[in-house]
Amino acid sequence: MTVAYIDGGSRGNPGPAGYGVRIEDASGRLLEEFCGSLGVATNNVAEYHGLLAALRWAIAHGARLLLVRSDSELLVKQMLGAYRVKHPGLRPLHREACALAREVGEVRFEHVRRERNAEADRLANQAMDEATGEGMRS
Repeated sequence: MTVAYIDGGSRGNPGPAGYGVRIEDASGRLLEEFCGSLGVATNNVAEYHGLLAALRWAIAHGARLLLVRSDSELLVKQMLGAYRVKHPGLRPLHREACALAREVGEVRFEHVRRERNAEADRLANQAMDEATGEGMRS
């Protein structure tokens, strides 16, 4: 099983946004980590972009069983079908995530406390720093 820790955030909500993804194997060994800045977006949009990036990674690397861990209760409950996707801006992202999850094979979702998602949070903050130019200081 492959484990993806995902996070997204924005400064201002909406504001400069980014996501972070940390991929581990079942024993907790780091396989890869990456992040991306999104320009101006909301926290929830950034969370979904983190999920989409993790799902694309799983497809590209042939991971057929993926456990997604996120500190976004909204995203996890929406992906599990417990919450409806009410916000029109999230609907296309949710649809894309569902399609990619089907392509992966089996995707499980787990809500984790923020402190258990520290590395993905660090990566998301790195992406937000890059978006605002804060990471460019010398």
